[in-house]
Amino acid sequence: MKEKKRNIFKEAKFHPAQFLAVSFIITILIGTILLCLPFSTASGRISFTDALFTSTSAVCVTGLIVKDTGTYFSPIGQVIIMMLFQIGGLGIMTFSTLVLLVAGKSIAIKESITLKEDFLQTSSLRVNSLIKNIFIYTLCIEFSGAVVFYLKFHNKLQNGKALFHSIFHSISAFCNAGFCLYKDSFELYRGDVWVNVNLMVLIVLGGLGFMVLRETAETFSGLLKKRRTRFSLHAKLVYKVTFFLLAFSSVLFFILEYNHSLKNYSTGEKILSSLFQAVTPRTAGFNTMDLNALGFGVVFLLIFLMFVGASPGSTGGGIKTSTAGAVFAFLKSKLLARETVNVSFRTIPFTLIIKAFTVITLAMCVICASVFVLLITQPGVNMKEVFFEVFSAFGTVGLSLGLTPRLNGIGKIVIVMTMYIGRIGPLTFLYAFSRKRAEGRYDYVEESIMIG
Repeated sequence: MKEKKRNIFKEAKFHPAQFLAVSFIITILIGTILLCLPFSTASGRISFTDALFTSTSAVCVTGLIVKDTGTYFSPIGQVIIMMLFQIGGLGIMTFSTLVLLVAGKSIAIKESITLKEDFLQTSSLRVNSLIKNIFIYTLCIEFSGAVVFYLKFHNKLQNGKALFHSIFHSISAFCNAGFCLYKDSFELYRGDVWVNVNLMVLIVLGGLGFMVLRETAETFSGLLKKRRTRFSLHAKLVYKVTFFLLAFSSVLFFILEYNHSLKNYSTGEKILSSLFQAVTPRTAGFNTMDLNALGFGVVFLLIFLMFVGASPGSTGGGIKTSTAGAVFAFLKSKLLARETVNVSFRTIPFTLIIKAFTVITLAMCVICASVFVLLITQPGVNMKEVFFEVFSAFGTVGLSLGLTPRLNGIGKIVIVMTMYIGRIGPLTFLYAFSRKRAEGRYDYVEESIMIG
């Protein structure tokens, strides 16, 4: 039976990575066409490049914008953008599979394999059950977030507008999209605990990954039923890296900016702003303070957080927390002169360590190429702005030091490509657009070289 399936795939010349990559391209193009229609913008017109940039940013849940979302686009255009980052956050194949499930149809083998590759290959769940869980969790979390926002917004906005703003920002936060209907993001709410905490909770939940959320829910359910449950190594590693990054970066941000950009803030605002600025670079893209006021050290810290990003199977981008965790575990094992890479009394296979280093290497190649082209083609830019912009695009974050609106046509296309590769992942991009397998094998005599 397995051999028969292999033959089917061989005849169809199918690779899941190609299907996933093409699905994102098709959705981006559809979004571009919809945003080009007269009813999508307040003025009735938008250039194709700007529409393509906005559509890519939405589908890739990035949040970088060349046109202000709240004023340039009409309510219909804003709904289209919201739908695009909702689809992009959940994954193209997840959304299409839900349609099949609602229609009562079975899931094809291709879709089943692609979904498992997109979320977590080691999942023991049936695909139907996996998709249902994803949508149940997503709808519950986004609905809860929207209710919290509405309780805050309904006093300041008309009921219809307050409801739309609540839904838009809840979906945007959970999908780590970073799109905001306010020109200065959430800077007006920098001292509002209600809004800040709601945003941070949504961002973190969206960035953990659906399989980790499922494991967490099952663990709490088991505790209530007094049943023994255990986290997988993946979930443990995700939580450890996430907690470390949030705690370390928020404390460091508070110390470095205490007498700088946070100087005129109250103590409560300083703490809240430090926490928020540690959470949002994890691919969310919102901000509650002027990023141009930050020191070089903190800008470097934000770049590092954007590079790591969220977790596998989540709505975020970056190289992923588990990748970073695996690499640090490998370095630790070498420092301790150990032959194996151990985490939480488990050994990580060396093939996964190689994969982690491959992801990082490919990511840096993409980033360096994008930075190089932007430095050549964008007159009057400085290196800090360019590096921040490219890392933000690759990590699908959406934070910017003000370079995005000043990009020319070539610059916009470069960022579009960077956002796309960052969203589907450099390995998926490589698998999708490279030769499927090597033609012939050559083994040569081994010879050593000096390293380091």
